[in-house]
Amino acid sequence: MKKFVLVFALVAALGVGCTDRDDEVSEVNLRIKNVSSLIFDEVVVGEATETHMNVSPDSYSEYLTYETAYRYAFIQITSGEDTYVLQPIDFVGETPLPIGFYTYELDVSDTGEVILNFVID
Repeated sequence: MKKFVLVFALVAALGVGCTDRDDEVSEVNLRIKNVSSLIFDEVVVGEATETHMNVSPDSYSEYLTYETAYRYAFIQITSGEDTYVLQPIDFVGETPLPIGFYTYELDVSDTGEVILNFVID
């Protein structure tokens, strides 16, 4: 009986101590993963006032918070003297992302097209 109480207490203590990081946020948190071979000096997402800066190939930016974000967005990437743009036409039929953590994996094709892959973290 003592073993059962000890195991039950241990399981209960572990369960109480666990929290999901989504429980502690109140906005959409979005980061950039650079999956291209370019260095992204600056990445603008939507109409954000903050930008993701200095994202090297195969690395991530820090998370920035957004009041509203979607599975895709206007993206402007500056790399050296070059600028690459993904310009959505509209967001008809799209619903805003719920509060949480997300990644836009960004690539630039040989023709200069920005390719976005949306990932839920």
